[in-house]
Amino acid sequence: MSSFDVVVIGSGPGGYVAAIRCAQLGMKTAIIEKYSTLGGTCLNVGCIPSKALLASSHHYEELQHFADHGIEVSGDVKVNLEKMIARKQAVVDQTSGGVKYLMDKNNITVFNGVGSFENATTVNVTKADGSVEKIEAKNTIIATGSKPSSLPFIKIDKERIITSTEALKLTKVPEHLVIIGGGVIGLELGQVYLRLGAKVSVVEFMDRIIPGMDGGLSKELTKVLKKQGMKFYTSHKVQAVDRAGEGVVVKAENAKGEVITLEGDYALVSVGRRPYTDGLNADKAGVKITERGQVEVNDHLQTTASNIYAIGDVVRGAMLAHKAEEEGVMVAEYLAGQKPHIDYNLIPGVVYTWPEVAAVGKTEEQLKEAGVAFKSGSFPFKALGRARASADIEGFVKILADAKTDEVLGIHMIGARAADLIAEAVTAMEFRASAEDISRMSHAHPTFAEAIKEAALAATDNRALHV
Repeated sequence: MSSFDVVVIGSGPGGYVAAIRCAQLGMKTAIIEKYSTLGGTCLNVGCIPSKALLASSHHYEELQHFADHGIEVSGDVKVNLEKMIARKQAVVDQTSGGVKYLMDKNNITVFNGVGSFENATTVNVTKADGSVEKIEAKNTIIATGSKPSSLPFIKIDKERIITSTEALKLTKVPEHLVIIGGGVIGLELGQVYLRLGAKVSVVEFMDRIIPGMDGGLSKELTKVLKKQGMKFYTSHKVQAVDRAGEGVVVKAENAKGEVITLEGDYALVSVGRRPYTDGLNADKAGVKITERGQVEVNDHLQTTASNIYAIGDVVRGAMLAHKAEEEGVMVAEYLAGQKPHIDYNLIPGVVYTWPEVAAVGKTEEQLKEAGVAFKSGSFPFKALGRARASADIEGFVKILADAKTDEVLGIHMIGARAADLIAEAVTAMEFRASAEDISRMSHAHPTFAEAIKEAALAATDNRALHV
């Protein structure tokens, strides 16, 4: 039986990063992946492929506005979805291959198969041919991730009633895509197919889209996406999603008790994700699974079995790839005797629509609920020279700061490059910057980042310079 200091079950961003950090710290490390490719959901059927399709569809949409820039394109411009999907897959393959390279570079042993516990120190790897290989593990890190959730009455047939996995490999652009759920995944994939010519309708149970983010961001994104042609049915409870030949019928009840019917050729069920522990046999190792299906962990991400840890989507907290990565590093360093720390309040959230949406820290709603006195400063992108030069004028940056100390409590933004700009916000808050601190930092001109400085000025005695 092969013996390892650390065995990681799952090769997603959390798992493979944990394995690399363990190897860097001198531990003999192995990783188990049930699929033939490494990288987990994020690299194979999540973050990376969706961003590839978002990029391709964004290029097509921009082409429609080239004339505004003095660029005249003659002839027919067509969408070749087959090539678009093929390019997406090539990006996925290259990225997954990169993870394999990193495993080899760091001398990490890779086992292909389903990992499950025989006991707290023995992990079984069940391979595709049914054979089982046993591994001895001094420590184990569970990084088995999550799977798309559904509603009890919806039967996902993966043909017309689909999840994000199937939406990433459609063979034709939908005529009418009905999306169940107005969260990140549904909106991103919805915008992909909206750009390519589909009619897109979003049905959301809550009274607004991206309900977990600041209300101002939700309001602005709704306005922008409506302008682009997306239709929204908020405060609607889905009652039924049925297959009707080569189409689907979605019935939902609004706040007045009225039932609406939407007919489309595809229904994308995008109501969140659930922790994935199927086949793990956690009980045999003494690992407790909560009522919500999550692996129970303490502040060190240690499970109820002292030598077994869990990270990422399978434990409490936001289901984000970068959160899983930070947790993977934390566990590796804790096993090495170090004292790592994660401030979960400073894990940013991003929606990769265009304009992009990004946020870190507390929302206005959270601060009000907690009774925290705060001040707010906002700055619109349309007041930026760089935004006007590139015709990306939609959106704003909002900074929330403590009313007494001026410490920044939250930064929320929607606009071009927000996914990258949020890193400045995280850095500032990591060092407990005040709004005045940010306002006194020199920002290159002209840049989108100037919106952060101006929002900080607005939060500091309403001193914004360009609005």
